[in-house]
Amino acid sequence: MSALDTPADLPAIDAPRGAYRERPIDPARTALLSIDMQNAEYSAERLKRAEAGDAAEAPYAEFLDRVDRVVLPNQRRLQTAARARGIEVIYTVIESLTQDGRDRSLDHKISRLHHPKGSWEAQVIDAVGPTGDDIVIPKTSSGIFNSTNIEYVLRNLGIDFLIVYGVMTDQCVESAIRDAADRGFLVTQIDDACAAETSTGHDQSIRAMKGHFCRTRTTSEMIAEIEALPAVERRRL
Repeated sequence: MSALDTPADLPAIDAPRGAYRERPIDPARTALLSIDMQNAEYSAERLKRAEAGDAAEAPYAEFLDRVDRVVLPNQRRLQTAARARGIEVIYTVIESLTQDGRDRSLDHKISRLHHPKGSWEAQVIDAVGPTGDDIVIPKTSSGIFNSTNIEYVLRNLGIDFLIVYGVMTDQCVESAIRDAADRGFLVTQIDDACAAETSTGHDQSIRAMKGHFCRTRTTSEMIAEIEALPAVERRRL
């Protein structure tokens, strides 16, 4: 059964107010997608500098505090629940394919955004990092679907449902959600596992996505849905 199949007890594709998006996930066809949860975005050292009033980090104090107190704990809980049910956990990070960044997008060059191949800044934060053979896909654009082969990978994995979270809510996370929806994936955004530079930016993006490009859940709501489903074995050759 594909995501486009509609059992009698679930809303039809053209049901009012986007009710079709509210269908529960199928763990065998679901992946968690972590967006840019990397050392360049957050570290305990950055948070300490922000709290101490460091001029470079102080503007990001609200963001760093939310990641530390809310986002990282929720992501750990979500990943644990997903792995227990055999759900794929996939990561993307901003990372150039080269040391000098000559392969970067024009926008990243203009923005002076460059994390060299293999650098510490490009690595996923340890607390929510990959385990085993989890997939990590580097990108050099805001939207992962625009500059990587992720759609090809997801189709090969048989994925129809994406659970998306990470940073920044109103930038790379939002781009991933919009593009995934355009490509026919059913997307769930985990609002309390995301963060933006400001709470205003976060809240505005959540409202813009909810019900239009995805359904929205809290971490606890998503875990409850996952734990109510049977575990599955990941597809093997």
